Amino acid sequence: MLKHSDAILKLALALAILLAGGGVGFYYGIFLPSQDIRRQTQAMAERRSKSEAQSRALVEQARREADLAKRNAERAKAAQREYNDCIGFAELSYKRRWAGSCRTLHDADVAAFEDCADNLFSTDRGCRAKHPIRPANDCALPARMAHELTSARDKRKRECLAKLQAVQAASGGSPTPLSPAER
Repeated sequence: MLKHSDAILKLALALAILLAGGGVGFYYGIFLPSQDIRRQTQAMAERRSKSEAQSRALVEQARREADLAKRNAERAKAAQREYNDCIGFAELSYKRRWAGSCRTLHDADVAAFEDCADNLFSTDRGCRAKHPIRPANDCALPARMAHELTSARDKRKRECLAKLQAVQAASGGSPTPLSPAER
């Protein structure tokens, strides 16, 4: 039995070495590479999710900036429309006051002419020379009156421009009004 025990021992030892080698080979050849692949897969998934989160954040930020730019553009357009309306009102008011002043002067000239014509000792030609009648529209106003009307119009225009500049400064826009050709 001794003789067979030495062979059995050698076989057992060879089998043990073979099993140990198989275990080490399995560990280094199969188990560790699969763990490494799993870690790499997880790391790639984390990087992908981070990059997707960053891209979503960038898209959201771009959308917010676009919304802000759109709101600012709408405010600027509204301010420009308000400015144009204000300037238009100043011009319209100026023209109406000028026409009203012309009508008033015309009516005064007509009244003076009629008073003159009612006088028995005056002639129609003499009254026309003495009291010329100005046109009711588009007349030449006295310098003081014309200056007052022009000053009032210019003051309103400056107020309109100041409002526009205040709105544009608050929204960060350019403080100059657009001319009708630029719109």
